[in-house]
Order: sequence, then structure tokens, then C-alpha cells
Amino acid sequence: MFNIRRVDLNLLPVFEAVYEEQSLSRAAVRLAMTQSAVSHAVTRLRTLFRDELFVRQARGVLPTPTAELIYAKVRGGLELVREAVDELQGFDPKTSMRRFFVAIPHPLGPMIALRLRERLANVAPKVEVVTSTRSRPIDLDRALREGRTDAAVDWLVPRGEQYKIKVLFDDSLVLVARDGHPALRRPVTAKILSEGQFVSLRPRIEGVHPSPGIREWRQLKPDVALEVSEILEIFLVTSQSDLFGLVPRSMVKVALNMFGLRALRDPTRAAPVPIMLIWHASRDSDPAQAFLRKELGAVATSIVQRG
Repeated sequence: MFNIRRVDLNLLPVFEAVYEEQSLSRAAVRLAMTQSAVSHAVTRLRTLFRDELFVRQARGVLPTPTAELIYAKVRGGLELVREAVDELQGFDPKTSMRRFFVAIPHPLGPMIALRLRERLANVAPKVEVVTSTRSRPIDLDRALREGRTDAAVDWLVPRGEQYKIKVLFDDSLVLVARDGHPALRRPVTAKILSEGQFVSLRPRIEGVHPSPGIREWRQLKPDVALEVSEILEIFLVTSQSDLFGLVPRSMVKVALNMFGLRALRDPTRAAPVPIMLIWHASRDSDPAQAFLRKELGAVATSIVQRG
């Protein structure tokens, strides 16, 4: 059996930093160490795990499959230690060095991440929030359950009573078309829509959708000619073709101002798509997590109100 006493636990935060930064120099800055010290620590880690761990490339390093496996196990343990220390000392956003991971599949994800970063720079300068804005997150419910993801801003809620939610705002789906589209020459009717073709995001779930706004459009059975992965692709395709696009109301101003698209229907009459803040019940009473959720909610709602 492996003897844990042989392991210098100080090496594990170095491993974590190199893995996440994919650079020895950036890891050194993050850890307030010299690059030489980080390099020496990585050498010791390679001996310990009997693997190269990180392969050098032109700009930084890439983790090996073994490093990816180790990271999946190590990160959770390090987070538990950090949380335990913070809880014993009391959470103070001005001094805390907590690290959070937030998933924001909503198309406003990049803006929410940017504004959150700016906000925390003032109220919690040492708190680190890593965000993922993938429109189709992988195993989000499992990541929330296992603590790899601390919170999510999404329109889909994982199944199970162990997840908590708070509605941040109501979005909706808006039909858009390029300026000069033939459909704009006359009032838009159900017949025109039934004869037209659409570009849409790939669905994340099949069958009846829990969100009334998405369910409303699915019931119309639009002729989807092209499915894409990101909202930006809908803007690009719609602006360069006669395909109709379905975009969130919260993104309509971007569609109009940056891509010259036109809304074909009054967006205020569409059924709502509630956008929710989601977290696991096990983190409900953690003051640091409560702080994160408060800041996320404030940023998301302020962006929508300004939009």
C-alpha cells in the first residue's frame, strides 16, 4: 500500500496551478514562487507519480492523461481543505482566497463572467472565480453534486431535490431575420413562418421541454435547416442568409446593433424562459458560497436591466 507520509503535500497546490494555468511561469506568479521552484516541484511530482505529467509546447505545457486523472481527484480534496480553513477563520471577502467554478451556459455568460470579475476586484480581490460558458455543459448535474462546479446560471435545472434554484430573470425567444429579408415586406404570419427555415441551437434535451418559452416554439415544429453550438453562430448565419434565427430576448440588442438583424415579433408577448441560479443543497449554508451566489445574481440582473 502507498505510504501517504512519503508525499510532500505542498506539491499538490503546485500541480493544481500548473494544470490550470498550463504554464509554469503563470503558475509561479499565481503561487508567488519563482519559476525555478515550480519547475523543481514538477520534477518531484513526475518522480512521485512516475509520469511526465506535463508536456512542453510552444506556449506553456499540456497535461498528460495521467495528469488529468490526478487533477480530477486532487482538486476536490484541495477545495475541501480550503473551505475548512475558511470556515474556521470565518469568511471575509476582502481577505479570502477561495476559488470557485461557475458554469454559465446562457449566451450572456461571457458578459456575466466579465462583470463578475470586475465587481470582485473591488469587493473580494483575492477570490478567484473560474467560469465556463459552454452552451452544452458536460455532466453539469454531476459536477454540481461532486463540488467541481459551485453554481450555474442556466435555463435547465438538474433533476433531484438536492438542487436549489433562484430565478434571476425571465428571458424569452425572439425571432430575427436579416435586414432586407423577404419576410419583412409584409406582416409576419404563421404561414410565412411555416414555409421558412430556421437556424437554431442544438437542443440539450429531447421531448417536452420544462421551459414554457422553449416549449412554445417546439410546438410550432419549425423547419430547422441548421443546428449550431453557439449563439454567435446564429447571428452570423442569419445575417448572411434567409434563414430565421431564434435568439434570447436578452441578446436582441446585440443582434440588432452588431449584426443588423430585425426582430419579427414583439418579444414581450413570447412565453418566458426563466433563467435560474442553481447550486447543490450541500453548499446552501456555506457563507462563501452564499456570497458567490449574491454577487452572481446581482451581476446577471444588472446586465439584463441595462440591456
